Amino acid sequence: MSELRDFVEFEEGNIPLIISVPHGGILECSSIPERTKGVLGIDKGTFEFSKNLIEQISLKFKAKTILHKAPFYIFSKVRRSKIDLNREKSEAYNQNSFLAREIYKFYHTKIQEWVFNNLKRYGRSLMIDIHGFEKGRRPPGFRDVDVILGTNNLESFFPEPIPKKNWGKNLRGKLIQKFLQLDIPIAPGHPRRREYVLSGGYITRKYGASHVPKSQTIQIEFSDRIRIDDKELRENVIRVITDILFKDLTHVYDY
Repeated sequence: MSELRDFVEFEEGNIPLIISVPHGGILECSSIPERTKGVLGIDKGTFEFSKNLIEQISLKFKAKTILHKAPFYIFSKVRRSKIDLNREKSEAYNQNSFLAREIYKFYHTKIQEWVFNNLKRYGRSLMIDIHGFEKGRRPPGFRDVDVILGTNNLESFFPEPIPKKNWGKNLRGKLIQKFLQLDIPIAPGHPRRREYVLSGGYITRKYGASHVPKSQTIQIEFSDRIRIDDKELRENVIRVITDILFKDLTHVYDY
């Protein structure tokens, strides 16, 4: 495990929240061959954004409960061009690389371990898989947004379809409502416009409710404006997410 810390940054938490950042790494890792297919770019700023979010969540718990609480987190340090942790194993890396295989195995084994530990201890597990996109590269004709939520059409939250009237009564719905109130463009969020929506990748599907009962996952994509360009917007976004997560999780923490 100690040698894999060179390639994966992780820490165990004590609330049923896991934060995953698979595409923020910049480590060249010359011993791993380049991937030749798929998206290869780095989600710049996702490490810094996620660490700030983790810090604010811990501060929120401390201020409100006087308890030291923190989420679990796991970040890949390796460049996405070498290994993509958000894909099936057969597509994630050059299959001849033993090191890439070990990193991939470790990343997903750790998430799986935490998910099942959370389910055993708290009766639920929530994971946020954090990504980034560049506003200037979105396909033409789509509504301009700064946040994109992916839950595989809510399948990563609920194993069975739920009535449309209840869509806003979960974490995803509360995030959408709050961002819209603050005039922060989010998708999905406008039923009559073409939405630039990403349904969620391999991590969201693999550990979501349709595969693991009571385990909920959500992929959140943040624009470069949030991650890099606009500090005030970034702080507002982190504050909104922190407040909603705190309210969602306070009834399950233990003493």
